[in-house]
Amino acid sequence: MDEPVDVKVSDLTPNHNKINLKVKVVRIGETKEIPSRYGPPKKVTEAVVGDDTGVVTMSLWEDQVNDINEGDTLSVNNGYVSLVKGHMRLNVGKYGSKEVLDEDIGDVNEGLDMSEKEYEYNEYRKKRDYGGGGRGGYNRNRY
Repeated sequence: MDEPVDVKVSDLTPNHNKINLKVKVVRIGETKEIPSRYGPPKKVTEAVVGDDTGVVTMSLWEDQVNDINEGDTLSVNNGYVSLVKGHMRLNVGKYGSKEVLDEDIGDVNEGLDMSEKEYEYNEYRKKRDYGGGGRGGYNRNRY
């Protein structure tokens, strides 16, 4: 099994999975409810996080947002990147974890927003290996 690799925000691509990175929370958005095919709606909050190389939008599901604040440094372990309406989102997922660190990683480069670029979803699906289990059954282009 592949081990997660350490990356910087500017290195992220739509095909990234099994990644570790340290980021600072720049902004936390409003919580939205997303319909679910399999039960009650799910809550998602989008936060802008970044490091000295750029920023990316991070999707925080259900109670993942409860223990973080703007300005916190997070360690994201075994995270992955998904596309939402063609734009990259950093995710912790059920096989990953996040931890608030008691350290400051310095200034964040807000001049490069990795979630700003729009990717063609079908191109992304062709390049990623979706065999054997995948990352869940919801439609990442939905919200």
